[in-house]
Amino acid sequence: MAGIAAVAAGAGLLGGNELVQPRRIGTADIARLNAVLELYRSVDRESGGGLLYREVARFAESVYRMLDWSHPAGLTSPLIAAVATARQLAGWTALDAGRHADAQRHFVAGERAALAAGDVPLVAMIRYAQAKQLQHLRHNRDALATLQLTHAQLETRATPATKALLWGAEAASVAALGDHQTAVKTLGKASDQFERINKEREPTRMGFYDRGELLAQYGRVYRDMARRDSKYASEAVRWGRESIAAFAAGNARSAVLNEVGLCSALFLADEPEQAIAIGNRVLEKSQVMSSKRVIDRVINLRRDLARHKELPEVAAFDRVLSARAAAGA
Repeated sequence: MAGIAAVAAGAGLLGGNELVQPRRIGTADIARLNAVLELYRSVDRESGGGLLYREVARFAESVYRMLDWSHPAGLTSPLIAAVATARQLAGWTALDAGRHADAQRHFVAGERAALAAGDVPLVAMIRYAQAKQLQHLRHNRDALATLQLTHAQLETRATPATKALLWGAEAASVAALGDHQTAVKTLGKASDQFERINKEREPTRMGFYDRGELLAQYGRVYRDMARRDSKYASEAVRWGRESIAAFAAGNARSAVLNEVGLCSALFLADEPEQAIAIGNRVLEKSQVMSSKRVIDRVINLRRDLARHKELPEVAAFDRVLSARAAAGA
């Protein structure tokens, strides 16, 4: 963290306790800004937003002031887009840290800047992040409305990766609302678009989106289906395992989140011993990962273990989860 901050300060993008002095911005400044954002993003994926939020928020608000600095007319849109990306990352780390009001503030600022830059795909990414926040807070109707609005506004400007990302997220909200048939059809749309992805034609910001992210949405949908009908539990387990195997090594948080999902699926599939083994593992990982979102998901395992609470090891695991929930209250 100190190293990234030093790089940002050395590039004239972040001051210590003083405001960065205004100057004329060039192409190299925007390249450095985006490079620093990528460094922060890599730490977020590996360690969680709780570690990053304060630093990223300070950086995002510092570079936001750059909009008032002098620069060639041709750099206006790239500069605004870079600033919008910084606010989006600040919002994402705030969401992961459980700071939901701060997350929304950064998302609104980022969306406003992305619209000013005319960067519709970036607007879509920010709306996706907002939808993920709404899903985490179980406001799935609002999440679905956000995603559907984004689809309508993108029209032909969406790349296959963006379409796949949005369709997958939409499927998760549709399933949570109980329309499982539509959710499965929507997953099919996401898969069709995923197969059309050409990495060379996608924005660099979509680099995080891989098969693991797609399969994670399959896991979410089939877990919701299994909660209504146990015949889908084995498929929920299969998708959970496949998503974990598909994540890149640097995407530690997503892998842990999907291990939590697999734990739920195993409880739903009446495999409590396997579920407990994975549950104990994610408990350990959640303690060293600075992600309130991960902790919330771990605690939420209580809803799927209820039918096995007569087993002593499950009852003990439930007591641990209850203690974690009380400690965070």
